[in-house]
Amino acid sequence: MPSIAVILAAYNGSIWIQEQIASIFAQKDVDVTLFVSVDVSADGTEALVERMAAVDGRIVVLPHGQRFGGAAPNFYRLVRDVDFAAFDYVALADQDDIWLMDKLSRACSVLAAAGADAYSSNATAFWPDGRQMLIRKSQPQVKWDFLFEAAGPGCTYVLSRKLALEIQHHLMSKWDEAQTIGLHDWLFYAYARANGYRWVIDDFSGIRYRQHAHNQVGVNAGLKAFLHRFTKIANGWGFTQAAKIAHMAGVADDPFVSRWANGSRTGLLYLGLHFYQCRRRFRDQVFFLLSCVLLSVLGKRRQ
Repeated sequence: MPSIAVILAAYNGSIWIQEQIASIFAQKDVDVTLFVSVDVSADGTEALVERMAAVDGRIVVLPHGQRFGGAAPNFYRLVRDVDFAAFDYVALADQDDIWLMDKLSRACSVLAAAGADAYSSNATAFWPDGRQMLIRKSQPQVKWDFLFEAAGPGCTYVLSRKLALEIQHHLMSKWDEAQTIGLHDWLFYAYARANGYRWVIDDFSGIRYRQHAHNQVGVNAGLKAFLHRFTKIANGWGFTQAAKIAHMAGVADDPFVSRWANGSRTGLLYLGLHFYQCRRRFRDQVFFLLSCVLLSVLGKRRQ
């Protein structure tokens, strides 16, 4: 069976984490070891995972006491500190989801059949009131989408050992720079695509993606999510992050990137003309075009 290192970043997750871990260890036809890193919490998450690790040797808890302030720095810590050399694959996990039993075996089969190094998929969002919604991320990839969006929720990612080790090495060599990038799943996807790794986005949902008031990054649905995205566009955060990710991934000197990475009005208008190469879903392409135009008019970009 494929051996998989699952890395899980936790913070104040005692309400959900036991159900998530149970679903991880219920995976069929794979051999799983779980590595957990807990941001300093106020709800007893550290003690809970320690108790679980004491009775299940498949759980490895990284030393406590660090404050990360977000999921991305916590995942960077996991990638840096976990030894991936003995595993076939590395999978990312959030603390509050529920995995279907064939999530990992399906990912391994797809990777093997495609000869690919990275996998992600659709997800099924669900809410406490019983609502569910398929989050479709499997639209065809386009040339530059990796600089402007992730490959889907990071909790669907499965990476080959080769790619995981390369990301680990690169992250350690550019540690301070990585801390300025707020979304680890976006960075990992960009690095893989920019460096010639094949990434498969599966038209399948193997995860129940829990939505609640404390999601750091949730489903982009509804007025509140739209206003949140609009604010980040208007203050330039998204384009600044894209430029940083391009540099981190090694494509900052590409002529396409250098035309817009300085945030000039003409550069943003140039980028808008290439909207069809920058997002996978048509609706997002239109929103991207309008965002480029808006930001060029506002003439500002967060540094």
